[in-house]
Amino acid sequence: MKVLLGVSGSVSCYRAADIARDLMRAGHDVRVCLTDSAAKFVSPILFETLTENPCLTDTFEEPIIGQMAHIDWAREADVILIAPCTANTTSRLAHGVAADMLTTIVVASTAPLLIAPAMNPSMYASDQVQWALGILESRAATIITPQEGDVASGEVGLGKLAPNPEILDAVETVLARTQLLAGKHVVVTSGPTEEPIDDVRFLTNRSSGKMGAAVARAALLMGARVTVIAGPQAATLPLTATVHPVKTANQMLAKALEASEDADWIIGVAAVADYRPETATSGKLRRSEEALTLRLVPNPDIIATLAAARPNARVVAFAAEPDSDLTVARQKIIKKGVFAIAANDISRNDIGFGSENNDLTLIQAEGEPHHSGKRSKLSVALWLLEKLVQEEHRHARHPSRD
Repeated sequence: MKVLLGVSGSVSCYRAADIARDLMRAGHDVRVCLTDSAAKFVSPILFETLTENPCLTDTFEEPIIGQMAHIDWAREADVILIAPCTANTTSRLAHGVAADMLTTIVVASTAPLLIAPAMNPSMYASDQVQWALGILESRAATIITPQEGDVASGEVGLGKLAPNPEILDAVETVLARTQLLAGKHVVVTSGPTEEPIDDVRFLTNRSSGKMGAAVARAALLMGARVTVIAGPQAATLPLTATVHPVKTANQMLAKALEASEDADWIIGVAAVADYRPETATSGKLRRSEEALTLRLVPNPDIIATLAAARPNARVVAFAAEPDSDLTVARQKIIKKGVFAIAANDISRNDIGFGSENNDLTLIQAEGEPHHSGKRSKLSVALWLLEKLVQEEHRHARHPSRD
């Protein structure tokens, strides 16, 4: 695998050479990019000699004339590791600032990102650095926690670069995760639906589409080919996913059936309207003093229909429950014929609709539920897909339990 090792200007730069060597011993092709500050501690020649690859320092460097190195390196990296990562580089990455070759590559890349902070304990403990690390973690970056010990200033505290074996183990763990869905086709339904009352008004719900977008991105990070059937939503969907925009539940079902013929996984994250107006009025309903009665009829159960139509796919439903009781959600597994249900408690105002965070409980017809705990939606999505793959493997070993 191709590992891009970014090195920023900490005194612990000298350890980056050993990290590069350890990665190569593990069988990885290593490329190194130094910030200007790092190049004052260690020489590019050192890393070029070790890795037998060019070492980049300047934003305008082009080892191959006519090819933009920051784009090529960003696209070719299977994982990006920044070790050591200073407070300055951490903050730049959190803000999306492409100020040098390293941060430019990170901004241009969709590869998993690992951050190994190394700095003075007071800097590491500061609100600014902890905020930046939180932002990066919410975007699925892996933070390799520094260790406590002596630092360059003579102080003792939390901020010393993590041991090399821990850094290597984190890289291997992330690379293993990126292969969990390699070669698989994951279809995700996302966002709300809109059911027209007339040409102006419609029935909908509070779904932002953020959870569906997070599941799509997580599946991409895990190596899948991803198709999203997206109702009207505010959340930005990954550019590398195939997206089919729809509005109504009937449109979503039709497109999902069309797109899922070869699906390995179907994840129903969309908040589909259970009912629609029996008749949509052409034009605009005019206001009057008389009461207006809307006759509503049931929409199709999209996830149950997909589960019946795609027996070779693992189908997973989402359930927004009004409390933490999982009885109804567990009954839905049998009723809908799905592999599992991911339930979240919509009575909580710190997760769910519109929030950046979620807290899912993954349940199957049998066995103990799994709880994600409150995390960013992307972190929850990664947790969910990893658990689903684990459960699939368990069912493959014990098919009688399926």
